[in-house]
Amino acid sequence: MSDKDEKMTTVRRRNEQTGVVVSAKMQKTVVVAVERFVQHDVYRKTIKRTSTFMAHDDKGSKRGDRVRIVETRPLSKNKRWRVEEILGKASLPEEEARETAVDSQ
Repeated sequence: MSDKDEKMTTVRRRNEQTGVVVSAKMQKTVVVAVERFVQHDVYRKTIKRTSTFMAHDDKGSKRGDRVRIVETRPLSKNKRWRVEEILGKASLPEEEARETAVDSQ
């Protein structure tokens, strides 16, 4: 066996999450809310838990968009995630109200 076979490096798959952008007021940074279901230890009821992650965003996602984020090296004090792709654009009620007001004029 050669030294190359012994030093085979395993490629680690990056952790991925899917969530909804809840804040996009910063430059190139979005806050993504990821929901998960856990079971209560005693009562066994399924509970929805929400975690928020700050993610680097070069794609230009807006509030309400569904995005996939992947774990990356620390980019700042709070940013450890990056927006991989925008899965779906969301139309928010405020935007729809503005569009109908412009159309009616």
